[in-house]
Amino acid sequence: MAMNYSDKVMEHFTNPQNVGEIENASGCGTVGNAVCGDIMRVYLDIDDNDVIQDAKFKTFGCGAAIATSSMATVLVKGKTVQEALEVTNKAVMDALDGLPPVKVHCSLLAEEAIHAALWDYAEKHGIVIEGLEKPVTDIGEHDHHHGVELVEDEDDL
Repeated sequence: MAMNYSDKVMEHFTNPQNVGEIENASGCGTVGNAVCGDIMRVYLDIDDNDVIQDAKFKTFGCGAAIATSSMATVLVKGKTVQEALEVTNKAVMDALDGLPPVKVHCSLLAEEAIHAALWDYAEKHGIVIEGLEKPVTDIGEHDHHHGVELVEDEDDL
């Protein structure tokens, strides 16, 4: 089964931005999806004014998982912690000009990885981030599927 990926998805897959780790990150979050095997880790460097100065990621997964990780880090850089919390899976998908329905879960992973990194930051600093809920490590635990059946195919990226 061939996938119809947008040019932006292909760009972020073939030339992902912000790949790597941040030593002594302000916050680091790791999430995965047991259904498809994708694992995403996001690192955030947050300054004293709660502004994200840098964001990096390491992802083990399909092309869509890599592209959504890349885009999510692009979207949160330069934002405040509160603004980063508003970067939803829909915002990630919109910024990538959409994803095939069977790849929507990748954008959910990106949203959850950002939230997990923000949660880690809040815990390290003894603060509460308004609106941030404790993240899950497997997005399969969430009822975020939006009616989309999570099906993988060997011909996917």
